Amino acid sequence: MSVTIDEVYETASMILHQNLNIRTTTLGINLKDCIDSNFTKFRKKVYDKVYLNAKRLVEQAKKLEVKYGVPIVNKRISVTPISLIMESHCTKQKYLQMAITLDRAARDAKIDFIGGFGGLVQKGLTKSDQLLIESLPSVLSKTERVCAFLNAGTTVIGINLDAVNLLGNMLKQTAKESKNGIGCTKFVVLVNAPEDNPFMAGAFHGVGEPDLTLNVGISGPGVVRSIVEKNKECDLTQLSEIIKRTVFKITRAGELIGRELAKNMSIPFGIVDISLASTTAKGDSVANIVEEFGIEHIGAHGSTLAIALLMDAVKKGGAMASGNVGGLSGTFIPVSEDAGMVEAVKKGALSLDKLESLTSVCSVGLDMVAIPGDTPEETINAIIADELAIGIINNKTTGVRIIPVPDKKVGDFVNFGGLLGSAPIMKVNKYSAKDFMKRGGRLPAPVISLRN
Repeated sequence: MSVTIDEVYETASMILHQNLNIRTTTLGINLKDCIDSNFTKFRKKVYDKVYLNAKRLVEQAKKLEVKYGVPIVNKRISVTPISLIMESHCTKQKYLQMAITLDRAARDAKIDFIGGFGGLVQKGLTKSDQLLIESLPSVLSKTERVCAFLNAGTTVIGINLDAVNLLGNMLKQTAKESKNGIGCTKFVVLVNAPEDNPFMAGAFHGVGEPDLTLNVGISGPGVVRSIVEKNKECDLTQLSEIIKRTVFKITRAGELIGRELAKNMSIPFGIVDISLASTTAKGDSVANIVEEFGIEHIGAHGSTLAIALLMDAVKKGGAMASGNVGGLSGTFIPVSEDAGMVEAVKKGALSLDKLESLTSVCSVGLDMVAIPGDTPEETINAIIADELAIGIINNKTTGVRIIPVPDKKVGDFVNFGGLLGSAPIMKVNKYSAKDFMKRGGRLPAPVISLRN
């Protein structure tokens, strides 16, 4: 892939003035070859494989940061879904011990987060899956870097409601056992989860992936906001074209870094995820992009159209730039991690119900949403199920990262710190779906799944 001098200067400007960065370099590691009947040996093999490869990732990423002057904000690891490799050791205590092992390997290698502590439960729960879920409150409250996930459905299978119905209680227990419910920020439940997603908390190394692979996530909300701000008079077609060209340039920069990093590590390059991922930094907000479109606050009528336009332009621009676009590749609208989203909630412009409607046209779903700690577990399950249904019917990835914050009520504020930001507690519909949710079973696959 050749890069012109003009592209170099333009990218440098984006980095210096518009917060362009490589949000994450995520190394996927297969742990199936670490399985051992002796649990002590099993954990040592896992530690050694994760630590040695993670250390190489950090070393090589730092060299590229110096070489190109491009910030690589996070160095992360994703591993084989843990419930698959714990089948012969599935007790809650051993799950916690394995989580501590992964956490220690990540800490020692100076990795930010390690994902994959989860399971694929779209059609049913194994004993290992069941015990994994039961262990999560301890795992998420007693580790710092371990992230967990469940894939609870796919468009070709439907949604496993029995699995979803276990999550409200698990999340409330996790929130109680961790400060400000922060353990819940490291768990996401998804449908149609991609196997090469580099972003946390949903990253895992899929069973169809090679032994090691490098996936890159880029971030450029500030760049897109800047270019929209300079083009206030153009119509929607012209606006889409401008965004598409901008994302093309961002994607080229991300792929350049990803490919060179993979080459230096002598491993395959996987994908570049082109998602616009907000941060708490000033101007680095997806909500601010929507407001530059001409909407007073995200959540106002017209916001869904604006997000749809943004999503489509991002995907088209990325697809033009690279044949290795993958992961989620869209637009994230996390509440706590986006200053514009927080402001919209505080102003009353954005409700939980409107946020759900926005997720029908964006990735990845209800993300980093804080709700009152006394929200009934059945209501949490129903919120999750509603969001997952959007993904199933629309044949797209959706997920939920929701935090029932203990002792907090609507209007209160919670601070998670760092990239996780802070969030106002959002109002939840007071009416119950308890009798509906307790039916359980599996939502059948929609007719659009019948494609063979």
